[in-house]
Amino acid sequence: MELWLEKLKSLRLLYAEDEEGIRKPMTNTLSYYLKEVIEARDGEEGLDLYYEQRPDIILTDLRMPRKDGLYMVKEIRKIDKKTPILMITAHTDKEYLLSAIELKIEKYLIKPVSLDELLSSLKLCIQEIESDRSVTFECAGCTFDFQNKRIVNEGKEIEMTHKESDFLELLLRKKGLVVSYEEIEMSVWKEEYMSIAALRTLVKSLRKKLPNHSIKNHSQAGYSFES
Repeated sequence: MELWLEKLKSLRLLYAEDEEGIRKPMTNTLSYYLKEVIEARDGEEGLDLYYEQRPDIILTDLRMPRKDGLYMVKEIRKIDKKTPILMITAHTDKEYLLSAIELKIEKYLIKPVSLDELLSSLKLCIQEIESDRSVTFECAGCTFDFQNKRIVNEGKEIEMTHKESDFLELLLRKKGLVVSYEEIEMSVWKEEYMSIAALRTLVKSLRKKLPNHSIKNHSQAGYSFES
């Protein structure tokens, strides 16, 4: 199996499509290649699921009832400039898409979409995700070196464990947003079970290595990074 296909297996995709006869077969096909496919019947449900699930990639039809794909993408891009988005359109939608120029759509897919074209587009999404994962991240007066799993603060190097590094990177990628317990478990503990006690122990250890008050606890919701 090619490396990018292996990477795709670890990612979650939100798929918004109002026609069940299209959505269900496509979901079944995509589920073979991705870790999870989250289904939405329109842009309104898609937006709710985006806030709740924080997927790695978004695939959406343009024309849908209630709220369409363009509405959903515009709302997402207000707070998220990085998550790759693929939009499925018809040839007749060209004029309608003029307002989407600034929305950073990874690729427009014209109906009907073939599996080869879809997989090629998902490969582009993988490349975009990989290019965005820089080795270091500067924040709160510190440099976070994720490749070497260490914090550099005022010239002093502090080592992090794998879980501490994964947890901190997750919070920094979504800086200012609350990252849910479910997402932390999937991204940091991966296939392991995460107890709240284990998470609190990790946070307590990491807080000792960071500037004061950087990691915020949101009761019954999750954690965020505030600098």
